[in-house]
Amino acid sequence: MRLLRFAGVVFIFITAFQFVNMRYFGGAIFSLSSQDKFPVPIDGSTESVRPLYGPEKMDVTSSTSANVAARERTGLEEDRVTGSDRNVTTIQSHDSFIEDAKDKDLLLGTGSSSNVSYENIVEDVDIVSENNRNVETLESKSDASVDNLSPDVKRLMNVSNSGVVSITEMMNLLRQSRISHVSLKPKRSSAVDQELLYARTQIENAPMIENDPLLHGPLYWNLSMFKRSYELMEKKLRVYIYREGKRPVLHKPVLKGIYASEGWFMKQLKSSRTFVTKNPRKAHLFYLPFSSKMLEETLYVPGSHSDKNLIEFLKNYLDMISSKYSFWNKTGGSDHFLVACHDWAPSETRQYMANCIRALCNSDVSEGFVFGKDVALPETTILVPRRPLRALGGKPYSQRQILAFFAGGMHGYLRPLLLQHWGSNRDPDMKIFSEIPKSKGKNSYMEYMKSSKYCICPKGHEVNSPRVVEALFYECVPVIISDNFVPPFFEVLNWESFAVFVLEKDIPDLKNILLSITEERYREMQRRVKMVQKHFLWHSKPERFDIFHMILHSIWYNRVFQT
Repeated sequence: MRLLRFAGVVFIFITAFQFVNMRYFGGAIFSLSSQDKFPVPIDGSTESVRPLYGPEKMDVTSSTSANVAARERTGLEEDRVTGSDRNVTTIQSHDSFIEDAKDKDLLLGTGSSSNVSYENIVEDVDIVSENNRNVETLESKSDASVDNLSPDVKRLMNVSNSGVVSITEMMNLLRQSRISHVSLKPKRSSAVDQELLYARTQIENAPMIENDPLLHGPLYWNLSMFKRSYELMEKKLRVYIYREGKRPVLHKPVLKGIYASEGWFMKQLKSSRTFVTKNPRKAHLFYLPFSSKMLEETLYVPGSHSDKNLIEFLKNYLDMISSKYSFWNKTGGSDHFLVACHDWAPSETRQYMANCIRALCNSDVSEGFVFGKDVALPETTILVPRRPLRALGGKPYSQRQILAFFAGGMHGYLRPLLLQHWGSNRDPDMKIFSEIPKSKGKNSYMEYMKSSKYCICPKGHEVNSPRVVEALFYECVPVIISDNFVPPFFEVLNWESFAVFVLEKDIPDLKNILLSITEERYREMQRRVKMVQKHFLWHSKPERFDIFHMILHSIWYNRVFQT
């Protein structure tokens, strides 16, 4: 009887406690361990407050997390391969992965026709085999509103009602970030810290350069600072590469396809005798050598519509690194960096790698890109790794008879709009296609780019596209139609000196915008395209000022200005 009475009292106590918890605290008391939050009354309200330890947890089913899969999982977003008809399942997400739209054909290659790039893409067996798989696309609802901009942007500036951040405003953000950004520094200043401080002083007080035989001044925000910074990088920079981690996610560079930038960088950095050190105490930077492409390829569960296990893998990797070494914990990861080109990379890394310098192809202001810390990585298509510079160059100005050219898959909301206004040969000056026949002649994708004055580079599902670099590769002035896209090497390159930026809302007026550019102005821009081209070329062995060195420089530059 005593036992029964005691059990009854306990039951009544638990019931009363649970009622109070649910009625007045919304269940928060029982959920502390799972949410890592606790309620603090502020002015009579209950407000969630982050704990002082560990990274903030992320809801992987939210609309912002869902953006990780905006293009096709295969890495072949850009509709470049001949193949058979495919049914591709598209899951559109808004707040969660809930709206299922089936049997949407997102690939251009049907039957014997294809949207062709280069001379003979079907020789690339690996890419063709990838394209033949059935894949799922997690497509998020696009929103260009101010509310969708990253907190860093809204904190540092008052953006326009359109939610679009112009190149000028981006530059202001970069300048302000130099002033306001504070990285976690060790308690004691080390020799490495002193070297970084010395480098920053040298860069800020760089001697004025008016003419340089290798670098054309108007291409850069500040040629003097860039050249001094680059020279210091060559002399001073040391990078430690973690050896831990198993293939294929870590230490396996992918050298083909549209995500090749991350693989080529990994391969060339590992081979470097100039920048790599085996002594981590001498390192200015620590490289996390994982491939975002192989992370998705290896760990994504088909049909799961979730990146949770990919994020968990990165967390476990960091736990291993931080438990074995002290370097991560000393700076909170602010002297560590990653190079990732897959569209999902921003979402996969913004939780546990938030403090790292992130070199991202998907450099979207509204997706949390942090000016002064993150780096805009060029997205480059490599078809034949043994010949990365195959077909480089384009026709001279006098032989470029086409005003503007675009061909590509109708991914996202913007490209169908472009096709609606300018496709179907509505205007002989505007060659805008959804697909073009496979051909090695004058009507091939490559020949169109080589023969056009302007190459249209519209966003797909995400802001980035390999067409931006392709335009430079074929000496065609790029026309970037992608609001809030941070162009590659933005820290040093003045993109408006050699490229045209058109707001998405101005697509109906595209031709008038291009025709308003004087012939003299166009010829100068095209001349500058040829000059800046060297910064976007992969060489079998890295050369000064090439894309490998420029990626590394942007990372170094941001690290220096964090001190």
